[in-house]
Amino acid sequence: MNIRLILMGKTEAEYLKTGTDLYTGRLSHYCKFSIVEIPELKNAKSLTRDQIKEKEGELILKNVKPQDELILLDERGKMFSSVEWAAHMENKFLHSTRDIVFSIGGAYGFSQAVYDRAGEKISLSKMTFSHQLVRVIFLEQLYRMFTIIKGEPYHHE
Repeated sequence: MNIRLILMGKTEAEYLKTGTDLYTGRLSHYCKFSIVEIPELKNAKSLTRDQIKEKEGELILKNVKPQDELILLDERGKMFSSVEWAAHMENKFLHSTRDIVFSIGGAYGFSQAVYDRAGEKISLSKMTFSHQLVRVIFLEQLYRMFTIIKGEPYHHE
């Protein structure tokens, strides 16, 4: 099972890089995991929000293969507890041979084309996090999900 995370822009703050590296390393014990960082758009200040979402959407979709399952991290997505999400994803792993691609959009979210391509939207919280910070939060939850599935003593109920 291959899992990819597509992100807009590079992680800039050192503490976020440290967290990203920590959980990326831990995930390597459970799956083939990779991160695709799409560079920030050039001259974005001259574009409207919709134009930014469209251009970012094109770049995201270029990194999604036709056979991939695309799951968006989106504020309007379904919310799960960590245990519920682990069960949901374990079911996907058992019944699908498709690679799973998660995507975190840019500051303005996703284009309609990306929403149309996605098979699912999940939300990490009712709260809004910066698209930089949500990376580490999501990676920790992805790691937690695998430990729950494997019955390892990371998650406590």
